[in-house]
Amino acid sequence: MVQSMTGFGSAESNGFKIEIRSLNHRFIDISIKLPSFLSHREIPLRTILKERFHRGKFDISVITNDQKLTHLTINKEVAKKIYTAFQELQKELSIPGQIHIDTLVGYKELLIEEEPRYNLDALYVAFNEALSNLEAMRILEGKLLSEELAERAKSLNALIYKISSLAPQVLTKSIDKFSEKLKSLLQGGETDSTRILQEAAIMSEKLDIAEEISRIENHLKQFIETLSESNVIGRKLDFLLQEISREVNTLSYKLSDYTISSLTVEMKTEIEKMREQAQNIQ
Repeated sequence: MVQSMTGFGSAESNGFKIEIRSLNHRFIDISIKLPSFLSHREIPLRTILKERFHRGKFDISVITNDQKLTHLTINKEVAKKIYTAFQELQKELSIPGQIHIDTLVGYKELLIEEEPRYNLDALYVAFNEALSNLEAMRILEGKLLSEELAERAKSLNALIYKISSLAPQVLTKSIDKFSEKLKSLLQGGETDSTRILQEAAIMSEKLDIAEEISRIENHLKQFIETLSESNVIGRKLDFLLQEISREVNTLSYKLSDYTISSLTVEMKTEIEKMREQAQNIQ
């Protein structure tokens, strides 16, 4: 299936929330924000993503929304030593009263933050689900892009057909103008009809756009066929559009007729829109 490079996917599983956004990129660029205790999981997550996607800029956030993941315990040995020290001080200085738990609260040394406990399977479940949701969105948008590109390709075919139909008339007019101009330059004197025909033949060859028309039609055929492929096609589509644009420029240069010039301008506008859309396809 054709995939767009723009999409969003999210999922939650047993304390983990994953959010993945993807945008256009020539290659693949991955940025992952992880809690510090999960930093060693970055490479495995990257590997999973690369197995499913080939182009795009991916921004991934891994959020732990379960407070149970962090565990604190009391350092009992330190607590006993502090308590004993207060008892000895109380005895030595004859301080009345009792030593309460409140006395120990201010000592941060008593708290030990254990390595967080988490369900590693839940992390990967959420990650793969988020990837699936992202992929579904990219495929949906890719389908819409593919359909629109196919319609634009048909429009280009229609325009090139019009140009092809008009070309013989333009060529005839150009030859007639050339002949009239040559006669005028000779100021009514005898003309060498053979010479005129030779020059007309040369001009006719220069104005012949059959090769450009054929190339454009072949490129458009390849373009439409490529849209039905399921692998990475974005770069190929962009290349074909570059080639079509090059042929249209040549065609525009050869035929200076106003109507044909208007049609080539329309084609160039359409091609530019198509290139913008093709650059968003994986």
